[in-house]
Amino acid sequence: MKFKLMLLALCICLSPFAKAICLPGEIEVSITIHTDDYGYEGYWEFVPSGNTCGTGTIFSGGNSLVGCNGGGANNQSPGGYANDTVIIEGPFCLTQGNSYDIIYVDDYGDGGFHFTVTIGGYPVYSGYTASGDAPGSRFTFTAKLPPSHDAACNNIKNGIYIPYGNILLSTWVSNKGTDTVHSIDLFYSVDQGSPMNASFSGITIAPFDSIVLTHTTPWNVSLPGNSIVKMWVSNPNSNFDSIPTNDTTTKSFTTGPPTPNIIDDYIGATPVLTVIGNSSDSIDFPRDLDFHPILSRNELWVILKSTAMDGGKTVKFSNAGLPGQTSLFQQDGNAWHFMSLPTAIAFSENGNFATSPGIYDANHGSGDPFTGPTLWSSDTAIYAQPSGGNGSHIDMLHQSPYSMGICSEEENAFWVFDDHHQDIARYDFVNDHGPGNSDHGDGLIRRFSGLGISGDPAHEIPSHLILDKNTGMLYIADTDNGRILKMDINSHTFLNDLTPYESVAEYSYWSADTWNVFADSGLNKPCGIDLIGDRLIVSDYTTGNIIIYDKSGTTGTEIGRIVTGTPGIMGIKIGPDGKIWYVNALTNEVIRVDNINTSVAENLVSGFSVFPNPASSKININFYAGLTEKSSIKIYDNKGSLLSDKSLPIGCKEISMDVSGLTTGVYNVCFTNSSMVKVRKLVKK
Repeated sequence: MKFKLMLLALCICLSPFAKAICLPGEIEVSITIHTDDYGYEGYWEFVPSGNTCGTGTIFSGGNSLVGCNGGGANNQSPGGYANDTVIIEGPFCLTQGNSYDIIYVDDYGDGGFHFTVTIGGYPVYSGYTASGDAPGSRFTFTAKLPPSHDAACNNIKNGIYIPYGNILLSTWVSNKGTDTVHSIDLFYSVDQGSPMNASFSGITIAPFDSIVLTHTTPWNVSLPGNSIVKMWVSNPNSNFDSIPTNDTTTKSFTTGPPTPNIIDDYIGATPVLTVIGNSSDSIDFPRDLDFHPILSRNELWVILKSTAMDGGKTVKFSNAGLPGQTSLFQQDGNAWHFMSLPTAIAFSENGNFATSPGIYDANHGSGDPFTGPTLWSSDTAIYAQPSGGNGSHIDMLHQSPYSMGICSEEENAFWVFDDHHQDIARYDFVNDHGPGNSDHGDGLIRRFSGLGISGDPAHEIPSHLILDKNTGMLYIADTDNGRILKMDINSHTFLNDLTPYESVAEYSYWSADTWNVFADSGLNKPCGIDLIGDRLIVSDYTTGNIIIYDKSGTTGTEIGRIVTGTPGIMGIKIGPDGKIWYVNALTNEVIRVDNINTSVAENLVSGFSVFPNPASSKININFYAGLTEKSSIKIYDNKGSLLSDKSLPIGCKEISMDVSGLTTGVYNVCFTNSSMVKVRKLVKK
């Protein structure tokens, strides 16, 4: 087993090839190599395309003792490139239009080198990396300049679960040509339906740079199911795109109902605590929980502390809280390093999840503060399955010992409560390195100072945090100080670069410029935290209380308190059903809080929803299957006075209603026909 044990300086090495004076028919090519923490493991060469390693070699670099046949041999031969180094080999004069292969061989077969091929000054091929296992990994490039106009769609940014409503689709658009792109057309289609076009002008995409574009025509989602969305670009600068094969990207989505906002129904109600899981499901010292982002799966993951040397464990509940619920206990083979004393779990919208470690040194004894958040796949074919010597993790960065909480921002980016440095940190794994590999070179890490946070001194009680993605406000359980903080993630000032424990793309220090104390009254040891709409919920580990806040103002206003009577609550979540779920570390239980106005959740399941909720000006009311008889929608205030009455025709699937004239408060939206009456609470902002 190999892990980073010492800090090595980043350096840039230039090859003896200083200049290339190329002949007619030739073109100048350079190859840049980024090594990882184990530079001695890699060997590479490039050859005419199709040649085997060692045949017609044009250039070779790295550790020749690994050679063409050393992939995965684990000989640990000395020599070759230094650790954490950037090497530029070349330039070489290659025949224009010919293809060449880079062959990369890694002594451990776990990857670590990144290759960028620069042709005529343009990084035409970048980010090449692979395991390098026997007989090595092969990358092909063609020695020619890129065209003037070549745009590409790279990745649709929306999460894999799309709730009902009007959804704006966003994608990364790259410029692969030599001319800066100032205008472009962006299209999308759903399930091979009619294409929707949006034209963009006044933009700037420099050569080999990317920006995010959001299509201006929303996708109206009203039915559950699975859909394939295709997005593509054309006409960069009103010119024909020279390479149309990279214009298109596709992504599969699951569509379904949004999480209903029924938190206010807990206010004043006597809670019923329903045990969802306990020791019979292998629940032992649970610290946190989170739902898979495809809400319709009702898949709940619980993370267990365990011991430092054994490593954390997970329990996955399928059909959580429903008839036919099952549980699956799992542990990664290298959890002692990658999931040591986990404090929190957070799913990203792409289906990956991250965990934070409540330990100082994941190597257990080196003396160095070497650990941080780890990224995992929730795919059962990957997670907790054997994968070489480094377990099934798909990425890990080591700059935050005693990470006491974690939450998702987007894709593979997360926010962490770093109690070792007593800062809030942002970790972006960017592209995961694959199961069991060890390449961290693209990691982006920023630490934010000035909040004065302090976690539990014993590092037992987590300090969870949650991001409001609509406003950019991060809510933080400042456990030891007995308060909740609110931080604007978009307001900060760069201070300085930091020296990392490993080779990463960025490790820097920033000041958090805009933040405030959101709540500090009536809290002992705030621990769990979650939000929906204008409501924030916080669990108090000491008392077992769950506090409900109105978060619409700068500071929080407590509007309700659920008394469970049982201390020990750690992580807390609002489930797909809108109800509150939590774990109790002292009773070893997973709990759902019931005895609210359950008709609200039942109404959603049976085909009646109101969104957005809370609302400020307009609401959409959705009848997923369409109405089979004439019906009506009525809005009442909390005194029962009728404020609005709208008739609905047969076949209606969705209507919009103006609520801008309503004052701030809670209202009842009532659906009626000849056979039923259904009520949905509406919170007016």
